[in-house]
Amino acid sequence: MHERLKELRIERGLKLKEVAEYMNVTIRAISRYEDGTREPSVEMIVKFCKLYNVTADYLLGLTDSY
Repeated sequence: MHERLKELRIERGLKLKEVAEYMNVTIRAISRYEDGTREPSVEMIVKFCKLYNVTADYLLGLTDSY
């Protein structure tokens, strides 16, 4: 999942700070989600899906289509 989080952020031209503000967490938390040292909660996964307009299945790597 962490690879997709970073990939989606970069594809959409967002900075860590922008994502952190939207998610209401620190930049460090977003960075940890993206490098795989921290796993997001279900609530955070839902927020990521809404932000990036993708399904949870895509974000979790269960499918390759948004």
